[in-house]
Amino acid sequence: MATKERKILVAVDESEESTYALSWCLKNVVTENSKDTLVLLYVKPPHTVYSALDGTGYLFSQEILATMDKYRKDVAETVIQKAKMLCKDLQDVKVETRVEIGDPRDVICDVGEKMCVDMMVVGSHGYGLIKRAFLGSVSNHCAQNSKCPVLIVKKPKNTAANSPRT
Repeated sequence: MATKERKILVAVDESEESTYALSWCLKNVVTENSKDTLVLLYVKPPHTVYSALDGTGYLFSQEILATMDKYRKDVAETVIQKAKMLCKDLQDVKVETRVEIGDPRDVICDVGEKMCVDMMVVGSHGYGLIKRAFLGSVSNHCAQNSKCPVLIVKKPKNTAANSPRT
């Protein structure tokens, strides 16, 4: 029986939880020789609007603004390269990468819908009620607003014994 080709979006960022979610997905969701497509998505925060003056009254120079933009670009490239390295041994699984700008909660859902993905995989930071109220939960937002199934992978507290073998 032929397996359906699936498109699976995995949201990646700088966190250990994101790396764990991708590793878990590779071990438990993506199957070798399946012709699945894995989409690695990194969402850069939106450009911060800076006034010409910082809090102390000094002017921001164009060089400082350019340095901040270069740093954001470098972080995105590093995250995507790290994620691609985890996927390097996959056979017959196509790996695509995307870098978008915006609020991760909205962008992940929008990209998933536009690409008609079959499933989304996101990590969970495991914030408590108070932190989640202030910071928001990307995984919860995706689970509530996505039009496709969302798999939320929570990193175990003791990862030495529970890390996925890839």
